[in-house]
Amino acid sequence: MENRINGLHHITAIAGNAKRNFDFYTKVMGLKMIKKTVNFDDPNTYHFYYGNGTGEPGTVLTFFPWGDGIPQGRRGARQATEIGYAVPEGSLEFWQKRFEENNVAFNKIAEKFGEQYLTFLDPDGLKFELIVPKKADTRTPFETSEVTAQHATLGFHSVTITSNNIEATAKVLTDIFGYRLLEQHVNRYRFVTDAVEQAAIVDLVEVPGEGVGHVSKGSVHHVAFRVSDDNVLMEFRKKVMNAGLQITEKIDRNYFYSLYFREPGGVLFEIASDNPGFTVDESLEELGLNLKLPAQYEKYRDSIVKTLPKLD
Repeated sequence: MENRINGLHHITAIAGNAKRNFDFYTKVMGLKMIKKTVNFDDPNTYHFYYGNGTGEPGTVLTFFPWGDGIPQGRRGARQATEIGYAVPEGSLEFWQKRFEENNVAFNKIAEKFGEQYLTFLDPDGLKFELIVPKKADTRTPFETSEVTAQHATLGFHSVTITSNNIEATAKVLTDIFGYRLLEQHVNRYRFVTDAVEQAAIVDLVEVPGEGVGHVSKGSVHHVAFRVSDDNVLMEFRKKVMNAGLQITEKIDRNYFYSLYFREPGGVLFEIASDNPGFTVDESLEELGLNLKLPAQYEKYRDSIVKTLPKLD
């Protein structure tokens, strides 16, 4: 496990209105805000991190809420098009009712690869699936008064990538990341890593005639894969380079170290380390309660706070 890709680390998406995003994920979905910070490249924009109570890699969904003025994204080829969350057995009916009560768009419960799932859209049109995995997910969820452990999301189950031709993307997953093809149904190919039990699945959907999607509001910005530390991170940098792909230098993101590259199918991939973790600048008990700024922006705190949208 130490020198392998350990499944998904986090998934980052683009949102519109910051307060609407915050209210939906903390209230309707019952996730914990584990880090409230700003975009490294645009400090007047929030960067929200949601997850379980400890911010465990594989549970972390992050957003850049760039405001309602940005254009609507469009799902299509060369995109990560669906985010899958694991949920407990027997919880999908609870989520159907909750979505009805909160005017959330959703479809009927369906099944694929022997697992029941419920599709829904967030307020910006980002597509999700709540999935009851074949093997019970043992991760500890975050609970609220309205979303208890009996129904709460447990972290990522999978991510789906849509492509006109999956061959080159599949080669990255198998030859560099150590995934294997588990099964196929029609044009959906399920790849899995044996390094971890959860957040271990990537589905590739091949649609030759699909138009290229547009990444904007309601779209996945990038998919981050997990490694144990930044030493392993640099081993994977060599592997990506040896495969003839361009990749960034190591970047310090305060809570993890990162590398970024665009896989041949067009999706932006990140490799992120577990270290140093989300408690590097605030205690576990205080996760997400305070606005945390990258060091270079701390001297501008007063003006940044005035610019950022109010969340309460």
